[in-house]
Amino acid sequence: MADPDAPEPEPPEPPELPEPPTGEPPAHLIVYIDGASSGNPGPCGAACVVKTPDGETVLDRARAFGPATNNVAEYQALLLGLETAAMLRPRRLTIRSDSQLLVRQVAGKYRVKSPHLKPLHRQARAMLDPFETVEIEHIRREKNTEADALARKALETSRKVDADLPPEQRKHAPAKTFRLK
Repeated sequence: MADPDAPEPEPPEPPELPEPPTGEPPAHLIVYIDGASSGNPGPCGAACVVKTPDGETVLDRARAFGPATNNVAEYQALLLGLETAAMLRPRRLTIRSDSQLLVRQVAGKYRVKSPHLKPLHRQARAMLDPFETVEIEHIRREKNTEADALARKALETSRKVDADLPPEQRKHAPAKTFRLK
C-alpha cells in the first residue's frame, strides 16, 4: 500500500526557451503541430515545428504529459505552437495540423461539444489575438512528419516517466461511464 505521507514526485522541469529575437519580427511563419496519445487516454506528447515560408526550420519544441486523450494532445500541440509563435512575434501565422477535428473547431466550422476540450479551445482562441492574420489548414499526415516524430518522442518520454513511478503513484484518467438512451 502507498505511503499517504510520501511526497508526490516532482514534474520534470520545462525546457528552457530561447530568447525572443530582437529586431523586426518575421512577416510570416508556418507552425506544424501534432499530438500523440497511447491508450486514449494515456501518456501523451505534443509538438510544434516553426518554419519560414521557404521551409527553413526556425524552432521546434515538444512536451510530454498525460494521461489524456488524443484530442487533448492535439490541442496541447496547438497551444505549444501558439506559445512558440507568440515568442517570435510574426504578423501573419499559418497553422497546419493533420487533425481535421481541431482545425474545424478552431476555424469555427464545428462546435466544441466535449466538455474537456472547451477550456483548451477557449485558451487557443485567446492566444490567436496577438497575430494580425491567422490561417489554420488541415494537411495530410504525410505532410506533417516532423511534428509527428517530435510528438512521438515526447510520448515515449511520458511513457518512461509513467513506467518509472510505482503503480499507486501513477496518475490515471478517470474511468468513463456510458449511458444508453
